[in-house]
Amino acid sequence: MSTTVSGRNGTWRNWGGTVAARPARQVEPASVDELAAAVRKAAEDGLTVKAVGSGHSFTSVAATDGVLIRPQLLTGIRNIDREAGTVTVEAGTPLKRLNMALAREGLSLTNMGNIMEQTVSGATSTGTHGTGRDSASIAAQIKGLELVTADSSLLTCSEKEHPEVFAAARTGLGALGIITAITFAVEPIFLLTAREEPMSLDQVTSRFDELWAENEHFEFYWFPHTGNTNTKRNNRSAGPEQPVGQLAGWFEDEFLSNGVFQVAQWAGRAVPATVPAIAQISSKALSARTYTDIPYKVFTSPRRVRFVEMEYAVPREAVVETLRELKTTVDRSGLRISFPVEVRTAPADDITLSTASGRDTAYIAVHMFKGTPYQAYFTAAERIFTAHEGRPHWGKVHTRDAEYFAAVYPRFGEFTALRDRLDPERRFQNDYLRRVLGS
Repeated sequence: MSTTVSGRNGTWRNWGGTVAARPARQVEPASVDELAAAVRKAAEDGLTVKAVGSGHSFTSVAATDGVLIRPQLLTGIRNIDREAGTVTVEAGTPLKRLNMALAREGLSLTNMGNIMEQTVSGATSTGTHGTGRDSASIAAQIKGLELVTADSSLLTCSEKEHPEVFAAARTGLGALGIITAITFAVEPIFLLTAREEPMSLDQVTSRFDELWAENEHFEFYWFPHTGNTNTKRNNRSAGPEQPVGQLAGWFEDEFLSNGVFQVAQWAGRAVPATVPAIAQISSKALSARTYTDIPYKVFTSPRRVRFVEMEYAVPREAVVETLRELKTTVDRSGLRISFPVEVRTAPADDITLSTASGRDTAYIAVHMFKGTPYQAYFTAAERIFTAHEGRPHWGKVHTRDAEYFAAVYPRFGEFTALRDRLDPERRFQNDYLRRVLGS
């Protein structure tokens, strides 16, 4: 039975505190039929409809003053097909629950992002990704999906069925319909060995191509105001399993990465002049370590320190130059940046509006502690990223519009034409989609 719910004063807020919305009503459908009925009723009432996941996007991609669909009751695994190597999961299932359920079944996704609080539909619709030389975003692992479209009918798509919808809807921004279920490719569970070690920024940038080529998953964090980075390489392993010890794990992942880091952020926000000194200490706090575990325990980690983030995808061959320009800009400015800059990669994929669509990609993410003014830093960073034909993450802060996207996405027109066909009356419209896709 679906329920209509309200938050405090009927206001919905996102995780980062950057977006608030006051929908006319909020609905929690318990079945696909109830979701279709909610879309039909919204149309009768002349209201727009948006589905919201866990609110991990920093943009207003899910905000609405119409009907807000909350998919908390649409969760769980529908079907596992071991022969085909697929799992079909309800759209509101958090990635954390999916990862744990798959592990119990001896299965795993091939790659994933570094947090797993998001719902499967929210994560894929905005292009959430990890890092990988050969394996791509979570959306690129989709084999089929099902969505309720604007006329409240259920449409299923895959490479064989409605392939033009499949090409677009895997990262559909909520513009083509409301996803009800996703079928992912999965594989027998495997072990990853993670090797984390500090390295100078000069070393990482001069050896970037080699580090990328030698590792299945390579990423690093550069600490502004320093020449220091922390690097992480994840590669498949024959074992044995050697997880991080409980005490060491608590010390590194909770005490240092969340607890002490939180205090350092408070100090930096209160007295910005201390930030460079804090950065020097932070960049040397984590020591080298190696551990071997199942994928989700290696790829993901808790993020308890709240922040605001901008991330751009640039052509992989442009990443070192882009990063050098960012460092020069930070060094020459009076900016005080207390959060590390994260760099990851992804191979080209065939999803219409994926940030890695048609090109090998590197991601550069800049963050600021929640409550710290971020506009000057993000504006300076965005100027550099866009000069390299960067594509912003759909769920992270950016100022780009449809005109810009039409220039950096060769298949942009393909997506908007499909949207015109599936949602001619703009039932799934909101201010964000009006800006990024045009009206």
